[in-house]
Amino acid sequence: MEKKVERAAEGKNMSLPVSRVKLIMKSSPDVSCINQDALFLTTKATELFVQHLALTSYNNGSGKQKGTLAYRDLAKTAEETEMFQFLTDILPKKILARDYLKSLEKMEEGDN
Repeated sequence: MEKKVERAAEGKNMSLPVSRVKLIMKSSPDVSCINQDALFLTTKATELFVQHLALTSYNNGSGKQKGTLAYRDLAKTAEETEMFQFLTDILPKKILARDYLKSLEKMEEGDN
């Protein structure tokens, strides 16, 4: 049955591996059985979400002139776009270690 879904996915221009999505879905303790239609729809929805996030980040990002998408573009989109704000824990803005240490020192000074 899984081969049918994979063949259907190939015919529908799916770029995410259905077997990997199924593995991730099965990792949830609440999931015991996965309907093939649900697997296909979840895979396609995930693919469309990632595509939308990447396109939005690219359009809002600094790499547009170079034709590139950087991590900072994704992090900026997650922080500034309401629709993607739930991703801020997963895509935090990168900061240098020295800047982080300075902020820790300031926090400790404020606590004293």
